[in-house]
Amino acid sequence: MPHSAVQDADPQASESFAHDVRCYLALTPRQLPSRYLYDALGSALFEAICALPWYPITRVERRLLALHGQDILAHVPGLATVAELGPGNGHKITTLLGTPHGHGNLVVHLIDVSVAALDTARRALGMGSGLEVVTHPATYEMGLEEVRRARNGRGRTLVLLLGSNIGNFDPPGAHIFLKKIRASLVEGDALLIGVDLVKSEDRLLLAYDDPLGITAAFNRNLLVRMNRELCADFDIAGFQHRAVWTARESRIEMHLVSARRQRVRVPAASLEVVFAEGETIWTESSYKYHPHEISELLERAGFGEVRQWLDEQDGFALTLAEAI
Repeated sequence: MPHSAVQDADPQASESFAHDVRCYLALTPRQLPSRYLYDALGSALFEAICALPWYPITRVERRLLALHGQDILAHVPGLATVAELGPGNGHKITTLLGTPHGHGNLVVHLIDVSVAALDTARRALGMGSGLEVVTHPATYEMGLEEVRRARNGRGRTLVLLLGSNIGNFDPPGAHIFLKKIRASLVEGDALLIGVDLVKSEDRLLLAYDDPLGITAAFNRNLLVRMNRELCADFDIAGFQHRAVWTARESRIEMHLVSARRQRVRVPAASLEVVFAEGETIWTESSYKYHPHEISELLERAGFGEVRQWLDEQDGFALTLAEAI
């Protein structure tokens, strides 16, 4: 976690889902891309996770944005465009911008694969705010390309990659993704990235395996989704949620663990899988960073750090970097 995108049902999305299920469940160990956790029910469960006392990411990030939003924007003079990747419910960008009436000439681009999520974020920004809001129901890469084409040489662009979404990429993938963001910008543009930091194993495991079982329901909902959309016959009770901290890789992992030997059919993916007892499906990785590692990651991707704001109590960093 996190990821804000809800995959809206359409034939192309269903075909992609089936293709990925067929490919990733054939891997060793078996895996599924974390983006598929976020259907409508999964997104609602994730909203509930964000309210849990053991999962502080959303709260601490909004706290940092509220405390330092004016300072962040002051470090990007001449700002004309803000583009948020995965705006979720829109609360983070509205917190950053503060009173929208002070940004009447600003164009805000919201990029997400979910039309429903984009509508929610657009409403959060408010009617009559003076902001020009453009929504892009597209992948991050496609949306950024549309933003690049629309800029018309006016002012600077600030891209928001919040919610520690970068943590869902392994280190090579994070580098590639940040390079793609950099390629969509021109020198002097900026990136604001929110990243969850390394903390004690006990705290991390509580965040990803809460005592109320909401994270477990969020993870197992992926099986519900495959049953509903791909006509699979997963026994939901036959899989248990497991969170694991791998210190060497600096990542928390989420798995679904088969409680017994069982055969599962996924007709829409032309797939039949036999799970051994204890065999897992790896559904998500969430990499955690030290502050200096964020700066190094950005530098390798073509950014120079401008400023970093830390919350040491809850272990979170906002880093503003400039395209160089």
